Amino acid sequence: MLKIINGQIYDPAKGIHGEVKDLYIQDGKIIKGSGLDLNPTQGVNSFAPDGSKVLDATGCVVFPGGVEIHSHIAGPKVNSARIMFPEDHYEHFRARTQATRSGTGYTVPSTFLTGYLYAGLGYTTIFEAAVPPLKARQAHEELLDTPLLDKGFYTLMGNNYMMMKILSEPDSQGRKERLRTLVSWLLRSSKGYAVKAVNPGGVESWKWGQGATGLDSPVPPFGVTPRQIMLELVEAVEGLHLPHPLHLHANHLGEPGNVETTLETMRTLEGHCVHFTHLQFHAYGSTERGGIKSAAPQIAEYLNQHPEFTCDVGQIVFGPATTMTADAPVQFNLHRLTGGKWGNSDIEMETGSGIVAITYRPDNLVNAIQWSIGLELLLLVKNPWQIFLTTDHPNAGPFTAYPEIIRLLMDADYRRDWLGKLHPKAQRYTYLMEINREYTLAEIAIITRAGQARALGLNQKGHLGEGAQADVAVYRLQADKQAMFSRPAYVLKDGELIVRDGEVLRDRPGRTLYVNPEGDTKLPSDLADNFSNYYTVALSNFPVEEEYVVRSEVIPCI
Repeated sequence: MLKIINGQIYDPAKGIHGEVKDLYIQDGKIIKGSGLDLNPTQGVNSFAPDGSKVLDATGCVVFPGGVEIHSHIAGPKVNSARIMFPEDHYEHFRARTQATRSGTGYTVPSTFLTGYLYAGLGYTTIFEAAVPPLKARQAHEELLDTPLLDKGFYTLMGNNYMMMKILSEPDSQGRKERLRTLVSWLLRSSKGYAVKAVNPGGVESWKWGQGATGLDSPVPPFGVTPRQIMLELVEAVEGLHLPHPLHLHANHLGEPGNVETTLETMRTLEGHCVHFTHLQFHAYGSTERGGIKSAAPQIAEYLNQHPEFTCDVGQIVFGPATTMTADAPVQFNLHRLTGGKWGNSDIEMETGSGIVAITYRPDNLVNAIQWSIGLELLLLVKNPWQIFLTTDHPNAGPFTAYPEIIRLLMDADYRRDWLGKLHPKAQRYTYLMEINREYTLAEIAIITRAGQARALGLNQKGHLGEGAQADVAVYRLQADKQAMFSRPAYVLKDGELIVRDGEVLRDRPGRTLYVNPEGDTKLPSDLADNFSNYYTVALSNFPVEEEYVVRSEVIPCI
């Protein structure tokens, strides 16, 4: 048994906000305390009278292990980005140690380094946000090489040929049943965790040479619309009782005035549970001259009235970033705007992809507005269980900037100091200077772990109650919250100490998390014929074998 004593517990899921309590851990789980009066000496190697190890957390806060709901760490686009930008690796490398392997990369770290860096911040669970079913096997191989973390991914379906073919069928009830069958089959075949829709219909439309797609614009070749795709996918997800709702990258990302599309999408999906991802990129108003301005107040007001929706922010981080997304037309436009190197791919019958490097600068007006919008959303959405901290790593910047963002949320004076460093016109188009709210430690615990675990349907994560997985992060209390969250005193994974004072102590594998929803195990015959005619692989070679998820946990669909 391991005992963590004298720490200030922050466990919002259980209503505990800074109470000094003891935690008791055994066999990788949190169990009830024995109530012994321990009085140990400092250090994890001290022992209580009953022979159990003791970790003294005096002067520290104790959080559940961090949970990352949206990041890009594995799969073909991530690996392609590592190849495209060798400069990202030259000055950012870590030599091997007795406990860890070597690694390189700043915006797109190598697999092992990704695991070490996340764990070094107190994170223990992470989800790759977008994997085409055809490329799932490679993504699982990379996840196996990402240590210390439990992980999974979302399976892309928003521009899938077979999905759109089903939606074009006239029999309403029949197509709903067939769509559920297809969604279930794609999740089981890819061993994915949730359904991801990126610019629904818009990517396929761009492949046919069309421009921006409205919610009711027919998408070739079947004439379905983005609105129909979103609604039918949401209903399929609900019908399968998946633990995480539809994970939606809305249409018109990054475009001036896209707030109208975002709000119309939300109105379309009212009453359904949906997760809107990297919402900062979808909260833009339009100036008279066609530039962007903040529409965060409108988005926040809507979310405050609709608790069925959750979102993550995609907070901009100043400095280099590598943008990568299945939203191929966005990346083509970004390439034309910046003139930077561009990678593009058509993933057969499933989706597209694009990669472009970018540097966000505080003296660039657009970047300064984007930076402000993300913080505005985090500060204006009243319920922290609805909004989560992400950088859409590495699109808006690297996840290693989380401690700085936390300081910006908790320290209004520090935030105002930063506002003085931005482009002088930025305050004309934003509202951040007017917001005085400061996050509490309990709210930080929600937006970085408890809320994300709840939105993901992970009942054994994101809290420190009895029966929870013993994923724990201990931080020394400091006035400088950036320093505090940059270097956890201790991080435990399944009750095992893996990080001390920000340094990784051991390399251990995590679990792969996926779902196994009910449904026909075979693809319907007409879709199987389409598969044989158009895919470059045989149907029998498409599903991911069990050998690729050797240490796994199937999350129930209930």
